[in-house]
Amino acid sequence: MLDQASVLREVASQSCGELADIRASQRQPVAIAITSGKGGVGKTNVVANLAVSLAGLGKNVLILDADFGLANVDLLFGIAPRHNLSDFVFGRTALEDIVIEGPGGVKIIPASSGIEQMTALTIDQRLRLIRGLTQLGAQSDYLLIDTAAGISANVIQFLLAAGLVIVVTAPEPTAIVDAYLVVKILAHRESQKRVSILVNSVSGNEEALNVFEQINAVSRRFLSKSVDFFGFIEKDSHVPRAVRQQAPCVTMFPGAIASRNILRLATQLDQQCGALRRQKDMSLSWDVLLEAGSPS
Repeated sequence: MLDQASVLREVASQSCGELADIRASQRQPVAIAITSGKGGVGKTNVVANLAVSLAGLGKNVLILDADFGLANVDLLFGIAPRHNLSDFVFGRTALEDIVIEGPGGVKIIPASSGIEQMTALTIDQRLRLIRGLTQLGAQSDYLLIDTAAGISANVIQFLLAAGLVIVVTAPEPTAIVDAYLVVKILAHRESQKRVSILVNSVSGNEEALNVFEQINAVSRRFLSKSVDFFGFIEKDSHVPRAVRQQAPCVTMFPGAIASRNILRLATQLDQQCGALRRQKDMSLSWDVLLEAGSPS
């Protein structure tokens, strides 16, 4: 007689086969998980501004707010959604009814703050989420996943499932150490996972490279893993002003130094992902997300 764990693994295996058929018939976006070891380093602000900048390059961008504890992507766009991700996952509404549109045509799937059940979804609920993302993804070039800060199991699962991981950090000792911890966990779970470091709120390239080298040197020494330098965003008073106005800095203050930094990063990211996609599949790994709901 099969135990519960075996039954759930069998369901996950069959679901992965079903999703493989869907993937074969539909184009899927490059999935980029943007995360941070600690809160307060500007991660969600990076997501919002990067999305709008990619849209400005003519790309179709979908944001998944995957911070189920403190969801706030919609706040940065000044949008008050009627529904959120929990309404879809728990079968209360269709996915297209919760998707909202931000500046530049960016599509946003708002998360559900403080709903504990969202951190422990069943196989069926994960499959429902994946099917919905697959349908929406067919119309998108990029899927930006704004994870929660920290190293919870839910965060790590999204990082493992993404085609590319960007870790946002800042020039503070605690932020640097916590960024390294994210790299460490990923290195132990999937040593080949491509991880890039983005240093926020710095005085310039020199300070950013100094922060990056601290993380990279320790990672190479203790994990035998190198990380990539994605770039930096300079400290700019226009950024908190835009946040207070609930608008992306790149639209409210396009000439600001931080906005120019982000546009450069978006252009660089688009070129980098184009090259990477010719070498490997950069879309979201549905089987990794399904396995997260299956006991080992």
